[in-house]
Amino acid sequence: MRLGVLISGSGTNLQAIIDACAAGEIDAEVSVVISDKEAAYGLERARKAGIDAVWLDRSAYDQPSLFTAAILETLVSRGVDVVVMAGYMRLLGRAVLETYPDRVVNLHPALLPSFPGASAIHDAFTFGVKVTGVTVHLANEVFDSGPIIAQEPVRIQEDDTVETLEAKIHEVEHRLYSDTLSAIADGRVEIGEDRVVHITPKV
Repeated sequence: MRLGVLISGSGTNLQAIIDACAAGEIDAEVSVVISDKEAAYGLERARKAGIDAVWLDRSAYDQPSLFTAAILETLVSRGVDVVVMAGYMRLLGRAVLETYPDRVVNLHPALLPSFPGASAIHDAFTFGVKVTGVTVHLANEVFDSGPIIAQEPVRIQEDDTVETLEAKIHEVEHRLYSDTLSAIADGRVEIGEDRVVHITPKV
């Protein structure tokens, strides 16, 4: 399975995926990493791993559809099978979603449908919930609303701060995302007619 990973930042989840592929924990390879930010450190992580790293400058395209077309061309030209959003902070355009139906995967640092949006960790902490977590889901045309593939809870302790909670969330993200991509690569993820996702346990 060939992965195309979209990033906007430092790429810690990207690194976890690269490492898991290299260790044989995911039966896949990262074919290309695409960033909408030139300074995203994730591009350097890709280069160090010998992976094609591509920066697409959003300001160079007059219309969002043209930027989406550039992303799609980059993915298709590298033979990508599954698109992985790993800290990509933009809504992905329809052309990519239609070309990769149910093959665009996203990660969210909360238990969706609770606390959608870019500030999920902070929102959960300040709301005072005692349990938050991590969600892996299929992306669609609405932020954080696609079918849920996997979730894992993270308990908020009395002595936690936003920073310590963020660290715990990231630790779970790295493991859960790799485990989910492994299940996808192994063909153990099925989407029912009701759009509920089921994962067959690994034998």
